[in-house]
Amino acid sequence: MAIQVDVWSDFVCPWCYAAALNLKQLQETEAVNITWHAYELHPAGSPPMPPDYLRHITEVGQPQFNKMMLEQHGLVINSGPFGINSRLALIADKYAEAQGNHDFHEAVKRAYWHEAKDISQLAVLREIAESAGLDGEAFADVMGDPVKYAEYDIEVTQDVRQAYAYGLQGVPAQIFEMRYLIPGAVPVETLREVVAEIKKEGLAE
Repeated sequence: MAIQVDVWSDFVCPWCYAAALNLKQLQETEAVNITWHAYELHPAGSPPMPPDYLRHITEVGQPQFNKMMLEQHGLVINSGPFGINSRLALIADKYAEAQGNHDFHEAVKRAYWHEAKDISQLAVLREIAESAGLDGEAFADVMGDPVKYAEYDIEVTQDVRQAYAYGLQGVPAQIFEMRYLIPGAVPVETLREVVAEIKKEGLAE
């Protein structure tokens, strides 16, 4: 049976993107079912980042991440605006999931990390939705209708609250079979070890 992995992540989190790539590698050799849960790194109303921290991210953190992605995954990073609020993208992803569309999730990551798109903008998300096979008019209708929008907004809130209830203090957070918590973007070899342990213990449902 497939092993269940619940992942809390944010589209604008670099290590979440790295973790997603490692999970994708894991799926190449293991029967793993991944469920994505929303998390906001920069919720609306968050205080601005301290200048020293922002400078460190720009001058040290981002170059290190870009170098790692090129060396480990052969990917050139061309990321979108730093520090944006991802709430709208997370809500749109819930809508896409409800339509049975999983391409949108990948398309948003690609747009932000490789096409430098501002995924906090509705017009950008509509373009991404259409590229992923969703109906653009229907997408715009849902995003512009307070009642329909609220349905998916609530789902995002529920994910975030669940993360807090579990005591998750950051992302990515990967929970295997609701038992093993793997924080951060660990190597795929580590993920395979977790899968092997689950199989050994017969925990997979």
